[in-house]
Amino acid sequence: MQDKDEKVNGLNPKSMEEIFDLVYQSRRPIVKGMIYAGAYLFVGAPKIGKSYFMMQLAYHVSMGLPLWSYEVKKATVLYLALEDDNRRIQQRLYQMFGVEEVSDNLFFSTEKIALSGQLENEIELFLKEHRNTGLIIIDTLQKVRGNESDTLSYAKDYDTVSKLKEIADRNDVCIMVVHHTRKQQSDDAFDMISGTNGLMGAADCSMILHKEKRTSNKAILDITGRDQTDQRIYLKRDEERLIWEFEKSESELWKEKSDRLLEKIADFITSNNGEWSGTPTELAKILAGDIQPNALSMMLNVRAGKLFEEYQICYEKGRNHSGRYIKLSLCEKKA
Repeated sequence: MQDKDEKVNGLNPKSMEEIFDLVYQSRRPIVKGMIYAGAYLFVGAPKIGKSYFMMQLAYHVSMGLPLWSYEVKKATVLYLALEDDNRRIQQRLYQMFGVEEVSDNLFFSTEKIALSGQLENEIELFLKEHRNTGLIIIDTLQKVRGNESDTLSYAKDYDTVSKLKEIADRNDVCIMVVHHTRKQQSDDAFDMISGTNGLMGAADCSMILHKEKRTSNKAILDITGRDQTDQRIYLKRDEERLIWEFEKSESELWKEKSDRLLEKIADFITSNNGEWSGTPTELAKILAGDIQPNALSMMLNVRAGKLFEEYQICYEKGRNHSGRYIKLSLCEKKA
């Protein structure tokens, strides 16, 4: 019989029990309920208002201002405005936001650098210099693909987004890639994304801005992703400032149900001078529930991210001479 710690044909499989023994933090929210750390596609027809939407998103994230009814986490933003120049950027910013509240967390670049290792390096350098970066916008994909865009294939499309996703995952940021739709219409808006399905396949989430009538000031934003609920949002463009305003949504903003067990843990830690350490068995007895110690340990592994995000409680686990132990303590979020 194969030993569970031995690699099988290089696959290094993990059992279900081993998977539940891993601890991961939650995906970093940028716009809670809509945009998280990862690789995102933002697609729309030429001149539909994609860049204005991106400017609006960038400004709100850099200032920590709510986007409609969505909570926004303040973070540094890098906007690669590769189809614009600084003059146009200045005019757009003034028209949309004026000069009363200027963000010092919003950076722009119009330098066109291809995705051949060089752009990746430049992004990494920016991230090292700006540790609080949460959002990077690449407007547009075509401008960073270089000569390879002449010979597209599923593999190349997938590889292009995968390179950006690796950076996003490694640095816990969102990389938003702006792209165009094709001319052919389709009943499914996402089928109109220019290129192959490789782009959407590699992205964590895809967003498409489209109109029923091109001359209309109203648009629909469809959102679909791996780890979030699908959404359809109806928008209207302000004729004077050219910002996108919320009209209605077909689905309510999804909110996760409260977790009674995590609430009990939070209440206990708060009343226990902000920290506790002991065995899973001891914690199970304190919580006085029906959950078994082993199941409690696995649940904490899975819910560690929510425990931190919602209750600012850090979770540690390990082994000592007495066996398995758990440490729970109040901790502050990084700015």
